[in-house]
Amino acid sequence: MKWHTLAAEQGYAKAQYHLGSMYHFGIGVLKDYKEAVKWYQLAAEQGNAEAQFNLGIMYAKGEGVLQDNVYEHMWWNIVASEGNETAKKGRDIIAKQMTPSQIEEAQKLARECVAKDYKGC
Repeated sequence: MKWHTLAAEQGYAKAQYHLGSMYHFGIGVLKDYKEAVKWYQLAAEQGNAEAQFNLGIMYAKGEGVLQDNVYEHMWWNIVASEGNETAKKGRDIIAKQMTPSQIEEAQKLARECVAKDYKGC
């Protein structure tokens, strides 16, 4: 835990992702979804696809964030565009529960996120 934290605080995306997972699943620490989202977000901003995928899960389940189909779709669309089949399936499933305007908004947010190199998404 100590080494993951030190590396994550120094900006290593893989360590940030692993620390997020530890908080997400309660591995060596108490589950803390908000803390998981914090670390996933930092890793996602550096292009870590695993963290981006897990942010989609967090938005799907409302863990650490408000449940939001638009952001769930946005993150999974980003990861799907990199060839992740699981993200493609998740995106397509949630799209069936969304209005056309929600899908359009999610796609717009995904394009903007990629254009900003994932910063502030």
